[in-house]
Amino acid sequence: MAVPKRKKSRANTHSRRANWKAAPIALTTCANKACGQPVRPHTACENCGHYAGRQVLEV
Repeated sequence: MAVPKRKKSRANTHSRRANWKAAPIALTTCANKACGQPVRPHTACENCGHYAGRQVLEV
């Protein structure tokens, strides 16, 4: 098994971990023209129950 020969410096460790940022949540608008609320992609709208232009949830 490979073992590092030298200890990684604190600066190198911190610079590597600097790229661990959380991505913002992607949002789109509801397909229902009357609603228009922001929803996550590929999910039914919690406000009106529409998905892909049709009613799928009872709200």
